Amino acid sequence: MLRIALATLRTRAGAFAATFAGLLLAAAVISACGVLLESGLRSSLPPERYEKAPVIVAGRQAVDLDVKSADGSTERSSQPLPERPRLDISLARDIAAVEGVASAVSDRGVTVRLPVADRTVTGRNGAQPQAHTWAGRVLGGFHLTEGHAPQGGRQVVVDTDLAHRAGLRTGDSVRLMADSTPLTFEVAGLVALDGGRTPRQSVLFASGQALDRLSPGSGTAVDAFGVFTAPGVSSGRVESALKHVLDGHDADVYTGDARGEAEFTDIAVGAATVVELATAIGGNVLLVAVFVLCATTSLAIRHRRGEMALLRAVGATPGQLHRMIAAESVVTGLVAGVLGCPLGVGVVHWLSSQFAGRGIVPPDFRPVIGPLPFLTAVGATVLTAVTAAYVAARGAARVRPTEALREASAEPARLGRGRLVTGGVLLALAVCVLGLGIGYRTDFLTLVGLANSLVLVLVIAAAVLGPLLTRVGTALLAPLSARTGVAGWMAAVNSRARTARTAAAVTPLILAVSFAATVVFTQTTQLRESADEIRSGTLADRVLTAPAGVSPNLARRAAEVPGVAAATGLVRSKAVGVGSLLGTQETVSLSAQGIEPEALKSTVDLGLREGVLRELAPDTVALSTTAASWLGLDVGDRAHLYLGDGTAFSGQVVAIYGRGLGFADLTFDHDLLLSHTTAGVDQSVLVRSVSGSAATTRALSALAREYPGTTLSRKPAAEDQVAEQRATAWVNYVVVGLIIAYSGLTVVNTQTMNTAARRREFALLRLTGTSRSQLMGMMRREGLIVVGIGVVLGTLLSVPPLALVALALTGGPWPAVPVLGWLAIVGSTALLALGGTMLPTRLMLRVAPADAIGTKE
Repeated sequence: MLRIALATLRTRAGAFAATFAGLLLAAAVISACGVLLESGLRSSLPPERYEKAPVIVAGRQAVDLDVKSADGSTERSSQPLPERPRLDISLARDIAAVEGVASAVSDRGVTVRLPVADRTVTGRNGAQPQAHTWAGRVLGGFHLTEGHAPQGGRQVVVDTDLAHRAGLRTGDSVRLMADSTPLTFEVAGLVALDGGRTPRQSVLFASGQALDRLSPGSGTAVDAFGVFTAPGVSSGRVESALKHVLDGHDADVYTGDARGEAEFTDIAVGAATVVELATAIGGNVLLVAVFVLCATTSLAIRHRRGEMALLRAVGATPGQLHRMIAAESVVTGLVAGVLGCPLGVGVVHWLSSQFAGRGIVPPDFRPVIGPLPFLTAVGATVLTAVTAAYVAARGAARVRPTEALREASAEPARLGRGRLVTGGVLLALAVCVLGLGIGYRTDFLTLVGLANSLVLVLVIAAAVLGPLLTRVGTALLAPLSARTGVAGWMAAVNSRARTARTAAAVTPLILAVSFAATVVFTQTTQLRESADEIRSGTLADRVLTAPAGVSPNLARRAAEVPGVAAATGLVRSKAVGVGSLLGTQETVSLSAQGIEPEALKSTVDLGLREGVLRELAPDTVALSTTAASWLGLDVGDRAHLYLGDGTAFSGQVVAIYGRGLGFADLTFDHDLLLSHTTAGVDQSVLVRSVSGSAATTRALSALAREYPGTTLSRKPAAEDQVAEQRATAWVNYVVVGLIIAYSGLTVVNTQTMNTAARRREFALLRLTGTSRSQLMGMMRREGLIVVGIGVVLGTLLSVPPLALVALALTGGPWPAVPVLGWLAIVGSTALLALGGTMLPTRLMLRVAPADAIGTKE
């Protein structure tokens, strides 16, 4: 069978073009996602400030919680923390007392802004500099290049790269901001990393007194402890002893390259995001691959009905035919997988740069390229090819020898009983899912989960019932085509007679349109609702903002300006909780905001549904309807959460509000949330004036100038507020682009195969008097019938899940569907389908009919 399979591949290479192209693209995307997945799991950076200390003790960078699955079993789930966990300085005594520890050096840091003229100087990756204690310099590879150590509370030492960016030299004055107006310091010296390396994180060193000036009240918390071992004592031995001492302190021990995780907290968050995105993109593409490859493989086998019939008639068994088709699929999948992996390298580098440009991962994220993702991609490609071939070949291999030759000349008269039953069950399941969603219309997370399940069930049902749906669609569109002349009549007759061939082209169109419409219009609905909530919920008529955040005391000073009724700082972060969806628990990271309770009523309208917002306090929390649905909480219940730095929070739910998309899932007391952020700054200050007078505006503008980089505007821009949502939407648009590209390629190949297989038919028509223009018109109308059926069915299949999404987001069944967006989806798929039909037709009509009539199919 292998010899026959290889001979078939050599002589019928064109018949495998669609399958090969689809597998090639699948291998490229799956290998790219595999590289991203491995990069997320293995991401690490060598330490810089901690490279001299063999052991680092720092806060745990993730929250580990027990969650229950639907079957009642318990498993451990981890969620990375977006803020830096800090440790109490008193822990130094316990660490130093561990046997084998020579000394323990604390490292305390403060995020600062360095204003120069009208700009704020940042480091190599656009991050704000960090000021650390001079005593902690011994932990890393920084050495003085000029000047001397900082003395007193008014001197700093700056790294050479940051000094170059800011135009600073030893002896210059530099202004630094943390949680107040700029303070002036003298540059006492410059430091550089060993080997002349540019630091990933720009750094300044100062005395503890200077850090107290920049951030009063932060002296009892440290970022980490650097541990030096006694001579002859290994770091592994000390690590084991430290883990015993640190039990119950929410601290971890880091050695080797893992010390970079303790120094650069953005690594863990970025890695988790990459893993999530790679899994989502790869899973969607693999799912699409199975669908479309089943369609193209079925078409390829259908074109070989004569060959299969002859083999059955001369004694070939169904098992032998299965093995022959499996061997063909293995060879095709193997070659496509090997050739697709190099393309995947290009895809992964493009995705990495796009993720970094949108702030999804750190700017210096670099993929880790190893052999495992490529081996997995090749294996997945081969498995997909074999699975698609097995599904497609079952009917052809089971045909009895006496019926084989007769059935080779005609298409099946009706859909098989198995497909009818399967399709009916799937449609019934879709109706049940839709009904369940309508019944849970107040439960946001359940609705979203059901919507995702519904589109999948509907697409599978459409693939199973493709020939039947195509027959119905053809019955409706063929009469319209027949009224357009001879070419239209011929197109109508062909479409009715060969519905299986038409269905092979329609199925990937349905897949592309339905998936793309569901994903794209889910995002447009969410973005529209978020922008509407921001516009309608913002009562403040002025907002103070800065690129790196604003000092916390700016809100207090703004509230003292004459003509200001209320002002509040708005701080953003995340919180972690355990939610439940359809009986399964999982950890979830929720957006959180902190607002001054006294100013909340005057500056924002969160759309109160239940409870009393004025009861917001450091030991209470308000939830959006989304968060309340996910966490299963109501007013009066106690919420158990973990703040952005891992600190456990237990507080009473005092209110539930409706505008969580535009603002945040959780609302905390401002000072509480601010104290658990790394930067310790507000995102903005919301100001509500009494009358909006020019005098008040001038006073606020003057106040803003005291904080370099701070600007005063009328209203918070909705575009800026939903920036994170837009980044997430872009990722989904990438998925849509891949689905359309994949499905479009399949449509082109399917239409090309369908058209190429009709060269003898075209020659016969031309020899009997049909003109070239009539044949072109016939094919154009056949292509339009295919596009019409695919677009209509794909659009209809997207309506139920989009209605559930709209119910979840807006409370009504009407999603936001931009006409141009729908036309873009439809137009791109239609263009590919028509191009795949007309181009091969034009090429075949260049051959003389007398020559083409003798060509084998």
